[in-house]
Amino acid sequence: MMDFGAFYGNEALKTRLASAITQRKLPHSILISGPKGSGKHTLASFLCAAFECTAENAPCMHCNACRKVFSGLHPDVIVADDPEKKNVPVDLIRQTKADLYIRPNEGSRKIYIIPRAQDMMEPAQNALLKVMEEPPEYGVFLLLTDNPDKLLETIRSRCAHFSLTPLSKSELLQRLCERFPDCDRQSLEAAALRSGGYLGQAIELLREGGELLPQTEGFAEAYCAKDPLLLAQVLVPMEKLKRDQLLPILAQWYAVLESALTAKSGLPSAYPVSTKISKCRTSAELLRAVETLKKAQEQTQMNVGPGHICGALNVLLR
Repeated sequence: MMDFGAFYGNEALKTRLASAITQRKLPHSILISGPKGSGKHTLASFLCAAFECTAENAPCMHCNACRKVFSGLHPDVIVADDPEKKNVPVDLIRQTKADLYIRPNEGSRKIYIIPRAQDMMEPAQNALLKVMEEPPEYGVFLLLTDNPDKLLETIRSRCAHFSLTPLSKSELLQRLCERFPDCDRQSLEAAALRSGGYLGQAIELLREGGELLPQTEGFAEAYCAKDPLLLAQVLVPMEKLKRDQLLPILAQWYAVLESALTAKSGLPSAYPVSTKISKCRTSAELLRAVETLKKAQEQTQMNVGPGHICGALNVLLR
């Protein structure tokens, strides 16, 4: 079997890719879909190496081209994104289109990775579509997305679609044990469960180490006690936060309550405080709170003010 490096699981896809790489028939427009932590970026790097590798059996993982790809230094592998912008700007796609017609610096391909393809609005997608219809022979597009349905059908139809799947529980736990040899089994199993089978998410959960933000500790105390005054004392200062400061707090509250729902069913919890919460609140209350926090995160990302969001939470989370 071809060495896919750190890209685990997805055996059917690996078989398909190994055949295409061996026959040098990799498609020039590829859509890689899967949730956060599913391996989209890992697979994209592997494909870039396969395109640029100079060895007979690509990707060899050792030649100069492969090393440059995996270190992020290959001049012909370009990430088309502006992380400061909520949406991928149409001007960025137009710049990509213009740059594409400049031949590769040193590789046989010029590869453009669009890591947030779902965040291209329709004008940006239409601009990309025009260049995808008639690209130069050396041009390659790798579109990464957690929601392929947000892309135009005309774009999806021009791409080979690689949909990533979760790892089996046994393989996921094996990989986690390799990375966290000092971690106890219960924590590993809790992270594996909460991650939905996706290695990247499980690693992120374990790296957090279960450490709670001060606001989360205050919220957990107030929520367990069903004390509106304590809840207000946590939320009122949060009204002055900026949206990018509020989001990680809401995300952790969501994770803690989601873990409490898990604990309610008798499965291991990722946070000790979640077990406590599960004993203080009913499943219906937890489900409502999880849905409320999910909506609050969405509203924060849609530029609703922190004051409005915290005010609503002060009522809805009692």
